[in-house]
Amino acid sequence: MTNEIIKQRLTDKFGEQLTEWAEPYGLLTFSAPAEMNLKVMQFLFDNEELRFRFLTDLTAVHYPNRKGEELCVVYHLHNMIDSIRLRFKVYVPIEKPDVFTATQLYSCANWMEREAYDFFGVNFVGHPNLIRIMNVEEMDYFPMRKEYELEDPTRRDKDDEMFGR
Repeated sequence: MTNEIIKQRLTDKFGEQLTEWAEPYGLLTFSAPAEMNLKVMQFLFDNEELRFRFLTDLTAVHYPNRKGEELCVVYHLHNMIDSIRLRFKVYVPIEKPDVFTATQLYSCANWMEREAYDFFGVNFVGHPNLIRIMNVEEMDYFPMRKEYELEDPTRRDKDDEMFGR
């Protein structure tokens, strides 16, 4: 099993809908429209040649400069039989961050999706229990979004020379 074979099977099935093909550090990476995330994962899971039946990781990333695609859900899938992995990305607008849940296909997605919701605000449509998992329920913002300054610019008790600045 090679990245070229995987890419060819995906291209045969979904055509030009899959974009941003790359292989950083040998890890096949691509993007798909948000409404297709389950179709792509179901194909990768069911295809007897591909057999991506393990969800290694699911996370989110905030890209504030990508208008209309500010939030990205990143899936890492693993074919344990052929020992090959891939990365699959789905971009959504921050105003309507809806992505279909993968909990019916990968039960381990349950907690990972709750974490992505808790920290980034991604709404996993169809999730059985999409509530905060690490932050308090009363929190009305999503702390991992790049909407907040990293440091308080009004602080006077810091010596920048001690921090290499």
